[in-house]
Amino acid sequence: MSDDVLIEVYCGSIDDAEAAEKGGADRIELNSALFLGGLTPSAGALKEVKNRVDIPVMAMIRPRAGGFCYTDNEFRVMKKDTAEAIKQGVDGIVCGILNEDGTIDTERCREIIEIVGDREVVFHRAFDVVPDPWRAVDKLIELGFDRILTKGQGNRIEAGMELLQEIIEYVEEEIEILPGGIKPFNYDYVLNNLDCDQVHISAMETKRDLSTQRVPGVYFGSSLRPAEDEFQTVSKNGVESLSHKIKKQNR
Repeated sequence: MSDDVLIEVYCGSIDDAEAAEKGGADRIELNSALFLGGLTPSAGALKEVKNRVDIPVMAMIRPRAGGFCYTDNEFRVMKKDTAEAIKQGVDGIVCGILNEDGTIDTERCREIIEIVGDREVVFHRAFDVVPDPWRAVDKLIELGFDRILTKGQGNRIEAGMELLQEIIEYVEEEIEILPGGIKPFNYDYVLNNLDCDQVHISAMETKRDLSTQRVPGVYFGSSLRPAEDEFQTVSKNGVESLSHKIKKQNR
């Protein structure tokens, strides 16, 4: 474990970004649609976040949920979204593109990296479904990715700890490894058992929006849906508490 762990917070809006920074975040990953694992944020959200926070902002580039092998049309959108995010001044891009067999799509990744230029580029948790993580790590290093966000191919980081530590030792300093899924109930276990210098945390709370209650029963998504009168947002106090615990543990 490093003496100084960088804390990245998973955000889905300008309000989330502000709360994360006030709570002590060192870096933000900005998304939309957190319920789906994070999709590309709008240009307006990117611009406002860059105008309102001072810490680095990483922009998710993911056009849809449901896998990471994209159509030609979807990939054209990804390239335009990447260029727009760079134009809005983000500090880096988070993406992951796979072939149909789950291996890294090297050509498309290379095209995104060329658009990103001198900003950081991160391969997200698409890494957690590749069939051979070692070959994937080597390929991502070869392509020039700066960082990999991963839970060690587990749904929860606790299940991927052994693989995560092996990967951290394997890559040495050739690429950064960003462990994801750090929460208030597992941070001490992770930091005590993983040699990491940065973590990706989630600290959410539920807020209410009562505007839909006058006509109950109407919903706007599929039958598998969150409640229409509430939403998840980053908790400043949650980030502050977890950040304090992580920093304190490292002293």
